[in-house]
Amino acid sequence: MEFPISSGIGARFEYLDEAGSTNDVLVTRATGPDARAWPDLSVIVTDNQTSGRGRLGRSWLAPSGKSLAVSVLLRPRLATGPLPANRFGWFPLLAGAAMTLAVRGVVEAAAAPTGDDDAPRHEVTLKWPNDVLIDGYKVAGILSELLPDASGLCIGTGLNLALDEHDLPTLTSTSLMLVTGSVPDPDAVLAAYLTELQRLTAAFLAAGADPVASGLHAQVTALCGTLGSAVRVELPGGSDLVGTATGLDPDGRLIMEDQATGEPNAVAAGDVTHLRY
Repeated sequence: MEFPISSGIGARFEYLDEAGSTNDVLVTRATGPDARAWPDLSVIVTDNQTSGRGRLGRSWLAPSGKSLAVSVLLRPRLATGPLPANRFGWFPLLAGAAMTLAVRGVVEAAAAPTGDDDAPRHEVTLKWPNDVLIDGYKVAGILSELLPDASGLCIGTGLNLALDEHDLPTLTSTSLMLVTGSVPDPDAVLAAYLTELQRLTAAFLAAGADPVASGLHAQVTALCGTLGSAVRVELPGGSDLVGTATGLDPDGRLIMEDQATGEPNAVAAGDVTHLRY
């Protein structure tokens, strides 16, 4: 598979014919004896990931050649020194926003040539904290991992490109091909994602990792379909929280109004389900 556009974005680009997990490969290389050769914005990509991982230990599986697994290395620093630890929590949302914008561009471009006002309009949104949905169905998921030596983080993304109905891993999944009716150009989609990721990261760091001053808080809020929705959050300890998602706090945590008490709760991590009544 060729990536003439994407390979020119970032510091280093490597395509693998096959990988167990692109995150595992990149983390190993970014912290190994040759770590200096893997600078900020290094990228590893494959269309044949055999042992992909999602959030909460889930597997991410797809037939060869029908999806992209992408891992991007970020070594964020401020002009004044290291990035504060509480700002790392914004990067999953930042990456989710970048992929949402990239997918939205593909979907809108596919609809534009028809000129049919009655053609279906698709809603592309970010599901907190880092899934991308088309009309409520998952097309991409993101897993961010801090490097063991805390010198940066690895952002892994799985994107369903050309899966048909029989390939979908769950009943709540979809692919770009199923939505647009044609197989997307992997290079164009990846280049759009990397460009948005680079742009959002640069703005975030230039503003001192201030999500409000950089515009990141406003952009994520605008893209996030979770906000304003009734949701159930399965918390890491196993308990559930049901209520309405009302906003994001300065650290990117989801603010929920508890259905039972009406009290606000800040959720840092959890598995979110959008409820339909």
